[in-house]
Amino acid sequence: MPLSGKSETEVTATGERLGIMGGTFDPIHNGHLFVAEEARARFSLDGILFVPNGAPPHKSDYLLTAARHRYEMTRIATADNSAFTCLSLELDRPGPSYTVETLTLLQAQHPAAELFYITGVDAIADILTWRRHEEIIRMVTFIAATRPGFSPESLAERLPPSYLQRILMLGTTAIGISSTEIRERIRLGLPARYLTPDGVRDYIEKNHLYENAAIPIGSTQFPETTS
Repeated sequence: MPLSGKSETEVTATGERLGIMGGTFDPIHNGHLFVAEEARARFSLDGILFVPNGAPPHKSDYLLTAARHRYEMTRIATADNSAFTCLSLELDRPGPSYTVETLTLLQAQHPAAELFYITGVDAIADILTWRRHEEIIRMVTFIAATRPGFSPESLAERLPPSYLQRILMLGTTAIGISSTEIRERIRLGLPARYLTPDGVRDYIEKNHLYENAAIPIGSTQFPETTS
């Protein structure tokens, strides 16, 4: 159920209804794809825009795989679904990739569309730390995918009522896959088949991705709250 008390079919808009799914996608996996398709079906979205992060401000614990690889893996993973589109807009601009800037660009490109930002409920719980969150909450309706061990009700303790009214909950089948786990399995020589699409796995093997240990990058990242 949406936190605002509305049913999924009561969210109306003029023009297209577009879902946005951002992430490092390092690599993209079947959990990402399932949540996107589930959101598309349950909230009658016309399409899902996958936006691989350029320099995400919140990732500081490992060296990101080159943008061209992450984009290509996302493109491969989404190619067989006509409702999915992979965009390179964050990779095409320099500097940290702030969500508010990406949404501003997408809003300009799709002025008649209603935008829905799909992410985990745990990420939304921290939205008050996001750069210019007051603008973000006016631009999109959030679709919050539930996470094991994180109670959706706890959002009411962390966010103001005006924000809760812009969040729809997506209760869905839990798929316990993480990009971190996939990278580690590949580093250890363990199979990653069925965790990510075969095309992505083939691309990883061909380009020898994730075969070495992750390297911390420290101060080369930017805080989301930077003004």
